[in-house]
Formats: sequence, C-alpha cells, structure tokens
Amino acid sequence: MAHNKIRNDASSSGSSSSGNNNRGESVVVDVGRRRSSCGYCRSGSHTSISHGLWAHSLTVDDYQALLDRGWRRSGCFLYKPEMERTCCPSYTIRLKASDFVPSKEQLRVSKRMQRFLDGTLDVKISDKFIDEPSSPKDSSIHAHNETTSSSAMESLTDNHEGKNKPEQYLHYLSGLIDKAILACIEGGELPCDTQLPKASVKKVVQAKKKLLVEGFEDILYTSNISFQIAAALRRASKDHCPKSSGLITEENSQSTELTPKIIAEKLEVHLTNLSEKTSGLSPRACNGHINFYTTTKQTHSDDLIEKVTVCKGSTSVSGCKGSSSRKRQRLEIRLKRSSFDPEEYELYRRYQIKVHDDAPDHVTESSYKRFLVDTPLVFVPSTGDGTVPPCGFGSFHQQYLINGRLVAVGVIDILPKCLSSKYLFWDPDLAFLSLGKYSALQEIGWLRENEVHCPSLQYYYLGYYIHSCNKMRYKAAYHPSELLCPLRYQWVPFDIAKPLLDRKQYVVLSDFATLQNEESSTPSLFENHMEVQPREEESNDIPVDEDEEMSELDFEDSDDESGPETTGLTSIDIEDGGVGNIMIGLKGSRLRYKDIQAAFGPTERGYLETQLQRYMRAVGAELSERMVFSLG
Repeated sequence: MAHNKIRNDASSSGSSSSGNNNRGESVVVDVGRRRSSCGYCRSGSHTSISHGLWAHSLTVDDYQALLDRGWRRSGCFLYKPEMERTCCPSYTIRLKASDFVPSKEQLRVSKRMQRFLDGTLDVKISDKFIDEPSSPKDSSIHAHNETTSSSAMESLTDNHEGKNKPEQYLHYLSGLIDKAILACIEGGELPCDTQLPKASVKKVVQAKKKLLVEGFEDILYTSNISFQIAAALRRASKDHCPKSSGLITEENSQSTELTPKIIAEKLEVHLTNLSEKTSGLSPRACNGHINFYTTTKQTHSDDLIEKVTVCKGSTSVSGCKGSSSRKRQRLEIRLKRSSFDPEEYELYRRYQIKVHDDAPDHVTESSYKRFLVDTPLVFVPSTGDGTVPPCGFGSFHQQYLINGRLVAVGVIDILPKCLSSKYLFWDPDLAFLSLGKYSALQEIGWLRENEVHCPSLQYYYLGYYIHSCNKMRYKAAYHPSELLCPLRYQWVPFDIAKPLLDRKQYVVLSDFATLQNEESSTPSLFENHMEVQPREEESNDIPVDEDEEMSELDFEDSDDESGPETTGLTSIDIEDGGVGNIMIGLKGSRLRYKDIQAAFGPTERGYLETQLQRYMRAVGAELSERMVFSLG
C-alpha cells in the first residue's frame, strides 16, 4: 500500500540519453574519496566525506541520472556524500512542480513583493532602487552579454517627467533628430538647398506599439520625420525639374531616390553616434519610422534566453493601472546562459561579505568563476518537438532586476526532468523581500509554465536536505517534497521520511515499512504533513547548499581507503555487471576496460580495478558504461 508512494526514477533517467548521441559525451576523472571540514556541524576536523569527480564535459542526460543517484556539482566538480561515513548525511530533495501547494509564509512572500512593486510596502530603502537607472557605463560593459531591461528607461523617464514636463523631454529628443538631419546635410547625404522640416517626437501609446514593430513592449517614442523629409524632397524635385523640361539633374535624381526608409536608416546612423546623449534610449529605423527603445535593446546576445517583466502597481509610463501618486517599481526576470558578468560578480561579492561574513580577500573573481560560472554541461538547444524547452538544456543564470538594477541572481541547471537550483545571491539591502523564497517560487512557476512545451520537465530540485541542520529544514516547507533513498535511489515522500530521520541521521528510506515496525511507539507515518517553518533569523535562507562552494582547495586527499565497509547491501550488490564494461578514455580513444586490461601489469591492474569498482558503485553500472572514465 504505502510502497506505491515510492518513486523509482534512477533507471529511467539513466537510460534517457542512450538515444541522444547528438548531445555530446560525458568525460570524467575520478578523484576518489575526499575529506573536508563540514560547514553544517562545524566539527573542526575533516568529517565531511564524499566521492568526487572532475568533469571535462557532461551531458544533461547523464547529469540528470547523477542527480537521481545523489550527486551534485560545484562548477565542474561533481561530488556525492558517502552517507554512512559523513558527519551530516545529505539527502537529495525535490518537488513535483505541478503538485506544489504554497504555504501561508510563501504566499506572504509573494504578497510582500507585490506590495513593494505597488509602492504600498512601508519600508525605508535606498533611493537607488527607485530613481536611479543603470549607468551608461554599466550598460556598455554588459552589452555583449545581455539585453538590458526596459525598466532602466522607465526609471529614467520617471526622473525626466518628475523634474521636468513630459513635453520638454519630447522636445529634447526632437532636437537630437534635428542634429542628425544637420549631420546628414553636412555629410552630403541630404540636399543642402532644400528647406527640411523640424522633427517631432511622440510618445508611443500601448495600443499602437504592436503596429509599429515586433518587440513592441520596449518601444517608448517614435517620429515620422523621414516621411516628412521625403515629401519635402519630392516637392522640391518637382519645383526644380518640371515634367515639360525633360531634364533631370544628378542632384535631383538622388533626391527622388531618398525614400522614407532610406532616410530613416541614414538618420539612425547619426543618432547612434549621438547615443551618449540619448539618455538611455537606443534609436532604430523601422519601416521609415525612427523609434526609440530602451538602452541596448538592439544588442542581441546568444546568452540571453528569456525575459519576463513583472508589471504591478502604478506608473504613468507603462500604462499599468493604479494610483498615479504611488511610486511603482518594475521587476524584470531574465534568463541567460551561464557566463561571467562583472555586475553579477560585484553583487555576489557584496552578498558573500555582508550576508555570509566572508573575508573580502577570499571572495575572488577566480573562485566565483569556478563556483558559479564554470560548467561541464553540454548545452542542448531547443528542437521544437516537445523534447527540449524553448530555452534549451544546460546551465543558466536567472537575473532579477528592479528598475533596471540587478538585485538577485539564481544559478540553475535546466535538465531533461528538472530545474536544479544551485545557488542564489541577492542585494543585502533588500533582505526584507526574502528574495531566496521569492526566487524559489518563481522557479517553480517557470517549471509549471514550461512543462507545456516539454512534458518531461516536471521536478524542482532544491539541492541537499540535512535533517540534523535546522538551517536546512526550511526546504521541506516546499510541499509535497520527496527525499532520495541513499541506497536504492527511490523517492520517498518527506512526511514518511521525517519520523525516520527524527530517530536516526542515516536511514535507508526505502525500508520505511520495516523501520516503522521496529518501534511501535513511532507516531503514524501517514498523518497529515506538518510544515517545517524556518527559524526567524533564517527566513531569508536560499534553496541551495552552502557546501556547494567546495572547490579543489577545500579538500584533502584521503589516502586511507580502509575503514569500515558499508554495512548491509551496497549499490553494487544491487546492480549486475563487472568493471569490464566500463568505458575508458585513453589518449583520445574510447575502449571498454575488458579490451585493454591485458595491457596493465598485475599490480597496476589491481589498483585500477579497485578504483573502477568504487567508481561504478558511486555512479552505477549503467552510467559507468556510458560516461568516459578518463585515464589521460
């Protein structure tokens, strides 16, 4: 009866990539058992024990299978706790997004953010989140990596319209176009003997945006000056060269060829040269019109995947409903492929120093890249056939911007079955918004939306759950969650696992029926789930693992491979097959171990086979035959 509640996905995820050879290959180096200090129990000695792999490359299918065997990654380093040996057993925890039921606290977080965006949240924060747009310098730095949000322009126009009348700002843009017209005349691109009209710029209303251009949500202002100039040139051409004369001069011929589209393109070139004076706007010619977009809108990046604008509250700029007396904030969420971004690094540095009390000299650019930028995952683009979401599979950074300013970054992996949340860092000045919880809710919402495009994409992985660490228990508040059995790799509902973990740190969760009978005094395992609320001081903790900051420098090699063997059944006892079928990578070749074992001497072969047995026990027989075990 209760056994039906257990999910076993290890085999299905492990075989998912067998038919996806076009997704690359996984090449790993086994580093064996690693010992490190524990960031949870603060034992003071190297009591945290795990198995480690370095990944040169890793397919999304293989990483999905590794997650379903208790592995996680930190940059290109993969690790799996040795559950019976380590001081703080870490259970992989996940949630089926479609079954998610938000708690009262989680609903409060969403409402608090909405009130903040509406301008009704009574809190004192720095004015930089309300009035100050991203500087042009910052925009130029990141133009090659991302698309800047329309919120930067909205904040800018709020400033202009607050301090000056809107008409004055429109007049300012009209003057810029007049300067571009003058530059065209001086450069010989427009006739100098024709009186040309003055430019006029209008604000684009919501109803007309779609008619003007694709990507209409980012166009703010437009001018039809090119049509007026073309009409003036046509009239001048007729006046200078009447039909009866039959004479057409070279200059007049050039004038008649200047269509509104050509004129607009010429003006765009000169307006772009004046970009430093366009106050956060990017001019672009479109079907004869001169349109003004938000800064760097036209700089498309292969890294940027998605952009979602959360438009709540009131403002006179975007047309959202509400009281004009309130100062509305604009939240934008952007998804981009993992890459180094100086602005992200500066935010990460502030977060680590102020929230985690890291020493400034410890938070280096190189350590940040190793931890949160470097990834072994082979990117898989969308195929359009329902097997891959529109953003593709791989490693991503999900950025949160308020009024164009970066305030949080979620580092995530999007895999065939899940969104795996790796880390999140946020602006310490906005701790009152509980951005960790808010980002988790957004990621769950993203999954529910994208399951329509990719039905296999169903689960939200929150990293590791450590029952003995109060700081980690908040993860179970995302209900209904499941924990991974550390032996049989079956998924067990949290409300079944919790009473077992209350009694013992390490439990073979899939044996819950037997364990339940061992102690008759144990409360019912099937009573209604009691939500675990985080302590007040940890209400802003994020759904990630602090131990994921592990790098090669945080470990000490363990030369002692003796010690007590795993009691009871081991995973290698459960699975068939020996080490002979393990895929070996040697000098660029891919061979089964059984085909090359004769090339090793007895001593070398004995050592290697012991290593291969530990490797196969850690990753499973099926993955050991598919991933490449690199020997150099």
